[in-house]
Amino acid sequence: MLAVVPRRLSWGLPHLLSTQKQKPPTFRNFSGNSAGNRWLGKFELNASTSDDLVSVSVPKHSPLSGLEDLLLSFMSGKKKATEVAHSVWKRVVQKGDTVIDATCGNGHDTLAMLKMVADESGKGSVYGMDIQEVALQKTSSLLEESVSLKEKELVKLFSKCHSKMREVLPQDTCVRLVVFNLGYLPGGDKSIITESGTTLKALEVAKDVLLPGGLISLVVYVGHPGGWEELQIVQHFVSKLSVEKWICCEYQSSNRSLSPILVFLFKRC
Repeated sequence: MLAVVPRRLSWGLPHLLSTQKQKPPTFRNFSGNSAGNRWLGKFELNASTSDDLVSVSVPKHSPLSGLEDLLLSFMSGKKKATEVAHSVWKRVVQKGDTVIDATCGNGHDTLAMLKMVADESGKGSVYGMDIQEVALQKTSSLLEESVSLKEKELVKLFSKCHSKMREVLPQDTCVRLVVFNLGYLPGGDKSIITESGTTLKALEVAKDVLLPGGLISLVVYVGHPGGWEELQIVQHFVSKLSVEKWICCEYQSSNRSLSPILVFLFKRC
């Protein structure tokens, strides 16, 4: 699928952008088609002085198909990363599914996921995790304000690190969606952040519990100490996923050096 929009902007692949110095060079360490590189999509937006056409390509047969305009809006700074992520989740999640919010934060993702899985049968489940009690309290308060008591009962919140994800799931539970927001709690203590080591462990668990046709969704914030390092860990993890089993995409705006980065990992059916 291809969306084309007239703008004074142009696209470039990572290896064509090596002269830019907005980001650490290590950020572009997986462009090309080498055996160790298994990314199927990485797209970046650059400002240009010419009247070019802007296009966004997405992998065929993926839930991203049809969302080219939305992705373009994110990469040009007009849409928030979470707004795009929620739209992608809706392409994957079904009523009655089990999903995981690995980093609850202020609860907005948890709420969005609940609305996607909740049905009259009461079979949907949302497992939410955060290491900060204040995050869990905010999430619980948001749910109380936004949904019925019956719907809220579908959410189970745990004061645990996301690396302990397997511990909160009943045995043999498979999930449709696992969501990560990597960074610090918005409005909270900026010294408390997700860390590379535990994030890697959490991704390994997410990979194992995910259903075929499921999605691991990450919004990676890099504008804080440790953010770039955590992104590199995510990229290294993804580079080892099998092309035959996974469709992996990363989206960012290359002329907004501290903007969040979207990563989608689709498990093939």
